[in-house]
Amino acid sequence: MTTVTKESGVPSPSDAGAFLSVRDLHVRFKTEDGVVKAVDGLSFDLERGQTLGIVGESGSGKSVTNLTILGLHNPMFTEIDGEIVLEGQELITARESELEKLRGNKVAMIFQDPLTALSPYYTVGRQIAEPFMKHTGASRKTAWDRAVEMLGKVGIPRPKDRAKDYPHQFSGGMRQRAMIAMALVCDPDLLIADEPTTALDVTVQAQILDLLKDLQQEFGSAIIFITHDLGVIADMADDIMVMYAGGAVERGTVEEVLRSPQHPYTWGLLNSMPRIDSDLAAPLAPIPGAPPSLLNPPSGCRFHPRCTFRGEVGGTRCVDELPLLPPGRGGACHLTAEQKRTIFIEQIKPRLR
Repeated sequence: MTTVTKESGVPSPSDAGAFLSVRDLHVRFKTEDGVVKAVDGLSFDLERGQTLGIVGESGSGKSVTNLTILGLHNPMFTEIDGEIVLEGQELITARESELEKLRGNKVAMIFQDPLTALSPYYTVGRQIAEPFMKHTGASRKTAWDRAVEMLGKVGIPRPKDRAKDYPHQFSGGMRQRAMIAMALVCDPDLLIADEPTTALDVTVQAQILDLLKDLQQEFGSAIIFITHDLGVIADMADDIMVMYAGGAVERGTVEEVLRSPQHPYTWGLLNSMPRIDSDLAAPLAPIPGAPPSLLNPPSGCRFHPRCTFRGEVGGTRCVDELPLLPPGRGGACHLTAEQKRTIFIEQIKPRLR
């Protein structure tokens, strides 16, 4: 049986005063095979003007968390518990009409694949102009001018002409820029970027990241940046939250997490990154095993079936007891602080040089 104790020191939304506060979030999907525990007890805060990077393998709950913030799950098949408070407004219990006023206006999302997120039937300019008309009541001409302006801001050449084109007439990088223009057209306070550079080559990827940072400075938006690439997070985020099997296993500033990681899963992510100065003949170092099924997640520490350091804890504690993520900086692991320090310095850090 998994033992769970109350996490102490985590402020309630009313105490935190954060721009975005997520507390004890649980998201479960009802399927024919059973209930999928996609997000299981997640808590975090985000301040205005800051960027939170969320990293983890596919299926760790990154995208589900942020779709829940937007209220984009089918209530017939989804059970949601916990609290999501955006600038004092509770979102989980909000009516659909209230969420519609927020989407694209106060909160916007850049989706991973712009080719499927953009409609093939309408011009790019029209798709950018429509949310602006809806949320501001602007005339069609004013909205069109705003769409052209935003295409120019995101670096699309000849924006007056390109606004009349359809998504299939744009390259992958240009479509992603158009998606960013659509997300920012109403000057949102919170921008969610769901792996916006995954399908792009490294040159275009760097351009998109620079663009997001420049636009954040201009608009002052808070950003949640979802990715599986720690290199991107190092360049983009202020803070990092590492997710595994629906929960957070580590959090801290970028420098803290990348220079002194506190969880074996984070060690594995860092160790699996190829380096340009490494021996080309050396084999890659993947994390052993596979992510667990969220229909029936492991007892105790969710990572214990794949963890090569559980023997350092001793006994069956990793199997029986769920480690909790401490408030502020830390990792959800049963290893002692001294064990973590020793393992990282002696076994992990030499591989990362």
